[in-house]
Amino acid sequence: MARKKALKYYEAVGRRKEATARVRLYITIGKAPVKVDGFEIKKGEIYVNGKPIEKIYPHVWERNIYMKPLELTGCADRFAVSIKVEGGGKSGQLGAIVHGLARALEKVDREAYRPVLKKEGLLTRDPRARERRKVGTGGKARRKKQSPKR
Repeated sequence: MARKKALKYYEAVGRRKEATARVRLYITIGKAPVKVDGFEIKKGEIYVNGKPIEKIYPHVWERNIYMKPLELTGCADRFAVSIKVEGGGKSGQLGAIVHGLARALEKVDREAYRPVLKKEGLLTRDPRARERRKVGTGGKARRKKQSPKR
């Protein structure tokens, strides 16, 4: 009989527009920090690309957005969170982080967390994307070229 490997973290991928976020929820024992890529993450801390999330998203409204899945499930101080995010802009990356957090939390306890996260729409990938540029529009998707006078 094969022995099961000890689980160190729950991992999920979140996407929004052109951004992709890989989220890892590390299982911490006591108050001991987790070593990830040369830096230590304590329980309840969130690091994005090696920096504390407060440095990248300093505003209160941004904090409310990325903490929503953790607060809904009551896991705000349960995990040490490491996120690698790339592509897109700040807004798209924030959406990808929220989507990834929700999907990772769903893996922790599917029966308890899925209905709560699903009701808030956090497990659904936002399908809205940038509209493609059409030919003859002068550089934008919907702009029309100026017609000459007379």
